[in-house]
Amino acid sequence: MDRADSSIGPQAAGRPGRQRRLILATPRGFCAGVVRAIDIVNLALETYGQPLYVRHEIVHNGYVVSELRARGVIFVEELDDVPPGNRIIFSAHGVSPEVRQAAEARRLKVIDATCPLVIKVHYEAVKYARGGYSIILIGHADHEEVIGTIGEAPAAIRVLSRAEDVERIEVPDPEKVAYLTQTTLSLDDTREIIARLRVRFPRIQGPPSDDICYATQNRQVAVKQLARHVEVVLVVGSANSSNSRRLVEVAVNSGVAAHLIRDADDIQQSWFETARVVGLTAGASVPESLVNRVLERMHDIGFPAPEYARGVVEEVQFALPADLVRDARAHRPAEPRGASAVRTG
Repeated sequence: MDRADSSIGPQAAGRPGRQRRLILATPRGFCAGVVRAIDIVNLALETYGQPLYVRHEIVHNGYVVSELRARGVIFVEELDDVPPGNRIIFSAHGVSPEVRQAAEARRLKVIDATCPLVIKVHYEAVKYARGGYSIILIGHADHEEVIGTIGEAPAAIRVLSRAEDVERIEVPDPEKVAYLTQTTLSLDDTREIIARLRVRFPRIQGPPSDDICYATQNRQVAVKQLARHVEVVLVVGSANSSNSRRLVEVAVNSGVAAHLIRDADDIQQSWFETARVVGLTAGASVPESLVNRVLERMHDIGFPAPEYARGVVEEVQFALPADLVRDARAHRPAEPRGASAVRTG
C-alpha cells in the first residue's frame, strides 16, 4: 500500500459526501518481547531441529502459532505431553517455579522465552513476599502471565481485577501491603484501582516503575489519539490477547465504535455504512502481514491508501538467551541469526 504521512488533523465527522479516510496508528503490532519470543523459536528450530516443543502459545496470536506449527514446532498444554529429555520453550507469558521444577524432573532442555518485563514482575513478587508483604496482583486470574506470577508466592498473592473489589480485600497486616500489575492492562483502569488501593491501604508499596509494559502503554495512547479523529477503530488481534482487548476498550471508552478482528475476513462492510474515517491498529503480538491484509480488504471496500499517524518510535530490543546464541554460532558460524519469517511478513 502507498504511504501518506498524517498528523491526524481535526475532522468534521458525518458530513455528507466526505471522502473516506483510513488512518494507521503508530505504534502498533509486535513489541520487543514478542519479537524476542518468535526469534527464539525460529533460531532454536534452525539450530537444534525437530522435535521442538513450546508450552502453550508462544504469543497470543493464532496466525503466528499456525505459521510456527507449519514449520514443525509442536505446541503442548502440559509438560506431560513432552517426552523426557526433549527440548521445550516456555512462552513469552512466563511460568511458575512449579512448572520449572516439573521440567527439570522430566529432564527437559528448557529455553526460556519469557518477556524480560514479565520476569521483572516475578522478581518483584519474590522480593515483596520475602519481606513479609501481602501482595495484591492487579490482573486477570485466568491469564497465563498472572498464573505464572502467582506461582512465585502463592501464599502471599491476592488477584484483583476490578476497582469495586478493593474494599473486599482482606490482608493480615494493612501496614504491609504491596501491589503489582499484569503487564498488559488498561492504563486508565489500573490507575483507578491503584488510587483506590492507596486510599484503603495508605502505606501500600508498589514497583519503582510501571509494571504495565512500554508497548501496552504506547499502543493505548496511540488509540486515544486516533479516536479523536475517527468514527470506527479496527483492532487486529486474537480474542485471547489481553493487550488487544484492552485497545478495543480504550477506543470504546474514548467514544468511538471499535471491533476486534483476527484478520481481514472478520471485517463487515456494515461497520462503515455511515463512518467515513476509520482508524486501524494492532495488538502487540500481531505481525504486520496481517495489518497489510486488512489494508487490502479496506481498499477493496473503497478506502484509499492509508495515512500514517505520527507517534512514538519504539527502539526497544531484548537480547536472546546467551546459551541459544552460543549454540547457534556453533551450528552456523558464518550467519547466526534468528530472523523470523512470521515477523517480516
